Amino acid sequence: MHPKSWSRVGVGLACSLLVGIVGTAPTQGRRLALPIPASPFTRQEVMIPMRDGTRLQTVILRPVGRAGNLPMLLRRTPYGVPEKTELPEGYAELAKDGYILVFQNLRGRFKSEGEFIVSTKVDLDDPKAIDEATDAYDTIDWLVSHVPANSGKVGMIGISYSGLTAGLALLRPHPALKAVSDQAAPTDLFLNDDIHRYGALRLSYAFEYAVLEQSEKNANAPFAFDSYDTYEWYLRLGSVANAKKRLGGNLQAWNDIVDHPDRDAYWKAQAWAEKLPGARIPTLTVAGFWDQEDPWGPWQVYRAGARRDPEGINQMVAGPWTHGSWALTTGDRLGNVPLGQQQTGVQFRRDIQAPFFRFWLFGRGAKPAWQAKIYETGSNVWREFPRWPPVEAQPTRLYFHSDGSLSFTPPGALEGRTPPRSFVSDPANPVPYRPRPITPTFSSEGWATWETLDQRFVDHRPDVLTYVSAPLDHDVRVDGEVSATLIASTSGSDGDLVLKLIDVYPENATPEAMRGYQLPIAMEVRRGRYLTDYARPQPLTPDRPTTWPIPLRDRAHMFLKGHRIMVQVQASWFPVIDRNPQKFLPNIYAARDSDFVPATNRIYAEPDRSSFVTLPIVPQP
Repeated sequence: MHPKSWSRVGVGLACSLLVGIVGTAPTQGRRLALPIPASPFTRQEVMIPMRDGTRLQTVILRPVGRAGNLPMLLRRTPYGVPEKTELPEGYAELAKDGYILVFQNLRGRFKSEGEFIVSTKVDLDDPKAIDEATDAYDTIDWLVSHVPANSGKVGMIGISYSGLTAGLALLRPHPALKAVSDQAAPTDLFLNDDIHRYGALRLSYAFEYAVLEQSEKNANAPFAFDSYDTYEWYLRLGSVANAKKRLGGNLQAWNDIVDHPDRDAYWKAQAWAEKLPGARIPTLTVAGFWDQEDPWGPWQVYRAGARRDPEGINQMVAGPWTHGSWALTTGDRLGNVPLGQQQTGVQFRRDIQAPFFRFWLFGRGAKPAWQAKIYETGSNVWREFPRWPPVEAQPTRLYFHSDGSLSFTPPGALEGRTPPRSFVSDPANPVPYRPRPITPTFSSEGWATWETLDQRFVDHRPDVLTYVSAPLDHDVRVDGEVSATLIASTSGSDGDLVLKLIDVYPENATPEAMRGYQLPIAMEVRRGRYLTDYARPQPLTPDRPTTWPIPLRDRAHMFLKGHRIMVQVQASWFPVIDRNPQKFLPNIYAARDSDFVPATNRIYAEPDRSSFVTLPIVPQP
């Protein structure tokens, strides 16, 4: 949910909750020079009443010169609505078909009445519930009854928070809702996406998002840091509990996070995708493999729809994108990494998104035969699949070895006699998640592309273990769910482990800037206290080897011949992940300064205690 341009209607949810009003997408390729539309719009601003009487600020843009009854495209957002009649950014390809474009501020944002509550909860068992699903229903009901010359067909679209509101409408779909494209929508804010990663708090993002969206009603207001390098600011902050003092205790989103440190009933109620009964409305779900905010939720929406989809209306698209960049850039680069001649953003908007809405809302064109359309990096090609993950992908283990190498051969007997590799993690000097200085999340481009950065900035640190393969003698194509299994121990009673799967470019790579580049393909954290149960944390037994499963999500990447595969393992990722004190406490957020202690971590690579990454490898001819 990351906003970037607050005066224009944006792309999404800033936490997912933020791809901002249209301008929240990260830089990835050249920004579009949008053409001035041949047909200007007329602009109407209305206050649409909800079932409880609350009125929501809504802007309706109708294209001039379009005859006949037109379908409507609705976006619901916390980031602001268009103030002018010009075409909002990201809509050029859609506007060619002639939609009535509708934008609505959520409750409590800008001129909309009510209170803005950051929540993904929908209670389908309560007939009196008021939530984003009922507000979407009431809005569509009003639009089809009051907007002149509409066709009675409505589509919903959005990225991040707006993607969330589009997805939630699937739970209580209005009869006029004929197509939905939920893009980068979060689905379970404890297990992944904006607020946590498998229970580990995304500290800097969650804190700054709460301030951004709830400290001011009529603005997106970033937190005013007194340090240019926020790494230093968060380090001085100490315990997570201290942040509440900085905020005055009046921000619902932050208070709920701190008051619910474990996956209790509050967080379980937020897991809305679990309530989807299957595909009832044609749905185009979109994910970015390098989405720094909401990379996980879209796959849960897609899988929920795939559980029951007799009409084949549930579709998935994923590509080489950061948060929302598919909507705002050409998409010819992934951060610093060129993608050849492909313009993946343009291709998505022109060849996938526009035809999807054109077919379901205008009845023109053909229904796609594919269920998943995925851009595979490395090979830099689009691939279509009748189902995802592809059935031909074979789970294959890539093993760690005690000499710091990786190979598809398991550890041998001699390695069982070699002491495990180890490193000391010191909470006073945590590993930064991107090169310092780390600027505020919502005020610079640094946040947008950090997951694409060359990881050489940390691989020399003594608290980062590196494992690397020999140069590959053939292409290795990976399509499907990637995971890791570490056998590890810690001298503490709690701790985190962060694993990064990296594609290492050869020293003769072109262009020159890519020589030796360590491109992250997948990165994730697991918190030791939650290895058994997210709702009931348990201490680790010091120095006892323990199995750490680390999901690395769905991926599509080809490791090319001559490249090497690398894995980095570390125990901190600061301040995007809060520091683990490495001492078990019933409430980790209540840690005092004296609770933060160094710990020695060991990674095992032995025949009977082997650590490995599981790659879904598609056999190559």
